[in-house]
Amino acid sequence: MGNKLYVGNLAYSVTDASLQQQFAECGTVTSAKVMMDRDSGRSKGFGFVEMGSHEEAQAAIRKLHGASVDGRALVVNEARPREERPGGFGGGGGGGGRGGYGGGGGGGYGGGGGGGRGGYGGGGGRGGY
Repeated sequence: MGNKLYVGNLAYSVTDASLQQQFAECGTVTSAKVMMDRDSGRSKGFGFVEMGSHEEAQAAIRKLHGASVDGRALVVNEARPREERPGGFGGGGGGGGRGGYGGGGGGGYGGGGGGGRGGYGGGGGRGGY
């Protein structure tokens, strides 16, 4: 069990500093990072927070999961390691993300795999293109 937390459904105005401040109410924050889109420079609406101990991480989940921040209900849970995926044109992105042409889990033009909202290939099944 780790100390690293996934924080989703963040308002686009949330910064690393404000994320750290929010979680500091639950204990020592060793790092707080809002993930940014490398092309636009805008927040992707999620980030990661690392707490000082497993107990502090669990306290943060209990206190902040579902809490309303800037009018949005936070999603807070233990971060999972990124899954290795076969390459392809689009790919799915970590944690069942929205992906590019490939859509869900499988990557490539066709999509396939589970999760994700996918663009042209779509989620599960064989996909298109």
